[in-house]
Amino acid sequence: MVMPPPMSQNSEINNGLSSKKYYLTLKRVYLLGKYGQKKIREIQEREAAEYIAQARRQYHFESNQRTCNMTVLSMLPTLRDALMHQLNSESLTSLLKNRPANKLEIWEDLKIISFTRSVAAVYSTCMLVVLLRVQLNIIGGYIYLDNAALCKNGTTPLAPPEVQQQYLSSIQHLLGDGLTELITIVKQAVHKVFGSISLKHTLSLLELEQKLKDIRKVVEHKDSDQIASYSPLCHYLMPDEENPLATQACGLTERDITTIKLLNETRDMLESPDFSTVLSTCLNRGFSRLLDNMAEFFRPTEQDLSQNGSVYSLSSVSLPLAKIIPIINGQIHSVCSETPSHFVQDLLMMEQVKDFAANVYEAFSTPQQLEK
Repeated sequence: MVMPPPMSQNSEINNGLSSKKYYLTLKRVYLLGKYGQKKIREIQEREAAEYIAQARRQYHFESNQRTCNMTVLSMLPTLRDALMHQLNSESLTSLLKNRPANKLEIWEDLKIISFTRSVAAVYSTCMLVVLLRVQLNIIGGYIYLDNAALCKNGTTPLAPPEVQQQYLSSIQHLLGDGLTELITIVKQAVHKVFGSISLKHTLSLLELEQKLKDIRKVVEHKDSDQIASYSPLCHYLMPDEENPLATQACGLTERDITTIKLLNETRDMLESPDFSTVLSTCLNRGFSRLLDNMAEFFRPTEQDLSQNGSVYSLSSVSLPLAKIIPIINGQIHSVCSETPSHFVQDLLMMEQVKDFAANVYEAFSTPQQLEK
């Protein structure tokens, strides 16, 4: 019969086992602690890297918006010169100084040209602001991705400098053929609204506002039963047909293909409901600012105030159309001003424009864009 070990021996065995378990437990706790520290450090490093990347992207975005603003201001003189060249009211005012026999006929031409010039200036300036926001934020997103990928050897740039230049040159459509077509449509609308109104006919500021709304209805096809999913004004921003590069049967370089891709992405953006909403909001603000500028000339005289008991309303002062013509004719210098005027600053600082720009940049500066 085997005798059990003495109690002291059992105690030693149990103590040994307990010590081993305690040691193993301590080792596990230590290893788990080291592992936990490593994971926490990795999470902290990843969060720090993400924060730095986000801060870098935010800085790049804000810098890009300043570039947008400066680009708009730098292009306004070109836009103004193009408008004044195609709608040369100065030649008509010079003729009137010589008291010609066809004075009335010249005044009628001046009426149409003066209103066309200012209305077209509002449209084209708003279009320039929003179109450049789209183009420069698309290209800005690609530039950000290119900069982020510089550390990767052999990475092909998404938007090399020559592609950027070729792509951004498409703005010339708005300053060229697009502007000419816009002027033609606006001129037809102005003639429809003002053509039969006598030069002696008086208009209040409220009545003038209504006339401008009537012109907008014609230009923007707002009387049409067919509701388009995108703004009809897109036609003046980019040609409807494919870019001439795309029509070439052969000989397209890699640069051409990339440019065509950018132009197609831009066209998709211009045909989006968001773009239509933002452009419409800009136009509302633009025409409102135009009327604010005009209101300075519709102030009542002391005689008007005394007759109406110092009560003044937008309909209390009326001016003959002949006096309104030179006022509206001069508004182009306020609308298309390269020195930040209230008109242009209103458009550049609008929250809707800023939010839209942020959405475009976000869409084209995410790493997923690299995978397309």
